Amino acid sequence: MGSRSPAGTGRSGPPEQAPGARGVAGLAVEVRRSQRRRRTVSAYRDGERVVVLIPARFSRAEESEWVDRMLARLAARAARARRSDADLLARARRLADRYLSEYDIAINSVRWVGNQHSRWGSCTPEDRTIRISERVRGMPDWVLDYVVLHELVHLIVPTHGSCFWALVGRYPKAERARGYLEGVAAATQ
Repeated sequence: MGSRSPAGTGRSGPPEQAPGARGVAGLAVEVRRSQRRRRTVSAYRDGERVVVLIPARFSRAEESEWVDRMLARLAARAARARRSDADLLARARRLADRYLSEYDIAINSVRWVGNQHSRWGSCTPEDRTIRISERVRGMPDWVLDYVVLHELVHLIVPTHGSCFWALVGRYPKAERARGYLEGVAAATQ
């Protein structure tokens, strides 16, 4: 799959690139085995290559499986980072149709903004605009959906009363997404 270090040697020496081993966006893949690493696998981009860190005890089959998984995760993360304002508006319209279909919600714009550091999103009901913090851009889809739906509900109910939370609660992963966002907020403080 990628360059491999001999099993059980810890960090690899000079990478031996396997023929045709390509990672995310055609980047080379380097696999590093570690004696210290017991169960966890991680991957990151380092210049023109992707480095995948695995436990030394992994078999070649496990290595191959985990390299594929980690490349898929990196590709998904890269795709999330490329989300556009147009994608965001389309997402908002789909969410409104799915969870708030009995309301005629007019949305003038939904866009990414880089100046929201203490909020995940904001809404201005008067001009029907929604702004989503750039910090949400790389988060999982189900978290982004929650943030967008939260702001859509503000177009119906401007305050955080019981009616507001009942509408937000239509989203099946609402509590999970709130927990995720609370965890991110706590980790960054």
